[in-house]
Amino acid sequence: MSEWTPDIERLKALDDAEWLHVEQSFCGRLLAYALRRTGDHQAAEDIVQETLMGSVRGIGDFDTIFTFDQYIFGICRNRTIDHLRRRRASTIQSDNDEDSGVSFLETLAHTVDTPSAIVRGRELSQRATSLLGDILRDWVEETWEQGEFQRLMVIEALFSGGWRNRDTWKRFDLRDETAVAGIKFRALKRLRQLAAVRESGSDLLPVLASASEGSEGDQRILDLDVRELWRERRVSCPARHWLARLLAGTLEPEPSDFVRFHLEEMHCPWCEASLDDLSRDKEGEMDAILERIHESTMRYLRSRTHR
Repeated sequence: MSEWTPDIERLKALDDAEWLHVEQSFCGRLLAYALRRTGDHQAAEDIVQETLMGSVRGIGDFDTIFTFDQYIFGICRNRTIDHLRRRRASTIQSDNDEDSGVSFLETLAHTVDTPSAIVRGRELSQRATSLLGDILRDWVEETWEQGEFQRLMVIEALFSGGWRNRDTWKRFDLRDETAVAGIKFRALKRLRQLAAVRESGSDLLPVLASASEGSEGDQRILDLDVRELWRERRVSCPARHWLARLLAGTLEPEPSDFVRFHLEEMHCPWCEASLDDLSRDKEGEMDAILERIHESTMRYLRSRTHR
């Protein structure tokens, strides 16, 4: 299964065919994401329609530091948060109610909305955010190509999951906590090298350097920057065809271990939604919502292009 990437310039030109392809490619995944978080099929459909319309209206301001997947899922996440806030406002719940089933989104709703806002809140520039996202992705791709899937799981557990060393070494049957510290040290050192290759003199380099030496910068990176950025930039999300191979039972054991860990222990919401979508019997199931969404999109496109 190949990965389709929309042509941003065609989308900005409000090309009917390109937007139709977006609807057909993303509707199922967006619906699965919203449905997991709302538990309400009608609400999920409304969120998807708002998401796709929002993506059309905002495409002129598309920021190329993100992928289109990140762009459209970010809109869907924000629309879902809005819905959950409205729903919560209409009921009487205590602040520490743990039975709502939306703990992940509620956490996001009380933090920041975009990676650039995360970085601004921690006094790093947008350029540093882009660089950090790029080098994290470089490291993940490099580690995947090397077949070092246990190392990849350890770093995802630390950087994205916020796991402690003592929990990590037990989960992955490592020698002790020092083995985890060694993996983390080498990963941070490699990130600093990758950053130097991409942009010498970057204001991120001293932070990475201090982190690799085990100073307070380590916690600054792991707790404040990398954890949110890792999720927002979908640094370690496997391509959709890997999820399809997992479902088909044709994925080799080592990458399969990582993909399952990413889904079942890191609970990646984007990949969970893709897996739900791939698991769905699509024969005619999406026709009604696609037709409704396409009609509203076409009305908007025609109003802008006077066709």
